[in-house]
Amino acid sequence: MPERTPQPPPVGECDAPARDAVLHAVSSAVLAVTRHLSVREVLQVIVRSASRLLDARYAALGVPDDQGAFAEFVAEGISEEEWEAIGPTPRQHGMLGAMLRDGDPVRLADIRRDPRFEWWPRAHPVLKDFLGVPIRDGDQVLGIIFLSNKRTPGGFTAADEGLLTMFAAHAAIAIINARLYERGRELTVIEERTRMAHELHDAVSQKLFSLRLTAQAAGSLLETDPGRAAREIDQVQRLAGEALAELRAVIVELRPAELDRHGLVETLRKHVHLLDRLHPVSARFTFDGDPSAARADVMAEVTVLRVAQEALHNAVRHAEAAHVDVRLSRRDGALVLEVGDDGKGFEPDADPVKGLGLASMRDRAENARGSLEVVSAPGAGTTVRLVVPA
Repeated sequence: MPERTPQPPPVGECDAPARDAVLHAVSSAVLAVTRHLSVREVLQVIVRSASRLLDARYAALGVPDDQGAFAEFVAEGISEEEWEAIGPTPRQHGMLGAMLRDGDPVRLADIRRDPRFEWWPRAHPVLKDFLGVPIRDGDQVLGIIFLSNKRTPGGFTAADEGLLTMFAAHAAIAIINARLYERGRELTVIEERTRMAHELHDAVSQKLFSLRLTAQAAGSLLETDPGRAAREIDQVQRLAGEALAELRAVIVELRPAELDRHGLVETLRKHVHLLDRLHPVSARFTFDGDPSAARADVMAEVTVLRVAQEALHNAVRHAEAAHVDVRLSRRDGALVLEVGDDGKGFEPDADPVKGLGLASMRDRAENARGSLEVVSAPGAGTTVRLVVPA
């Protein structure tokens, strides 16, 4: 049986400077909600604040899902390159799984010597001293927050455990508020989409009806009054352009909700990681640039996301690929997406392959004033390259 750790001092016995530090850290997390940040951004603020509060080199926070993995997992002290080398988000095993099951704080001088420790990936940093506490809402464990490798010699103390426990209680409030805010936004989006559906029916349907009548009139006048028929055809072109503009406006308004919540970079990252977990294919996502500065034109973001999803679907369902790389960058005022796989490939110049959605991807690129290139050959894999103005 693992040795029980000494109980931390009651929260009320924490000295004034410690309480002030906790309040400052908590206020950062709460302010993150008031700034209308997403749940993930609030989690990142919580992890960063906890790391600074207790002077830990590494910190992480995991929010469990119902599938044995984590719906959200954020960390402090690990670079993007290190994350890519480590691989997929951890599952609920080892110490993380034990903490979720037991719901008790854990403080260890060396996590590697605890019987609940199992293993970590080869590229994972070596963790030694460890402090983890659950984040609770009543009896429900919302997540776990843990710190490792305290910079101050001697490892984590009972007082540190008391501070992190108090911080976790307030962090739970920040997480709940962020979820409520996102839920409110989702309900607003649903209402707005219902309104847009009515507008689509009223505006675009009327344009298409007029377009059809005008085209019929032009057809009936071709032999009897060619001049008037030509004018009617000009009207057809004008109406078609207006209908296309209306449809583009609807596409912009109906952008996926996850783009609003997480942004394009994080939405793509989550989608690729989910694919990596659910399918045999090994999928990897990389972004060249600063994610916080990656927000782009709404039409461009929707186009990049949908083309990436279509290309990934092809790699998994049709190409029989073992590896897929998704790369996104921002260069010279444009978003550049590349989705490459090592699958069986095909001949792009042959008749269109059913189910690949190549025409749809090209239409999306054209509507966003961008370009799409598909490079493939039998037995040589496929690369889809999209460039759209940002």
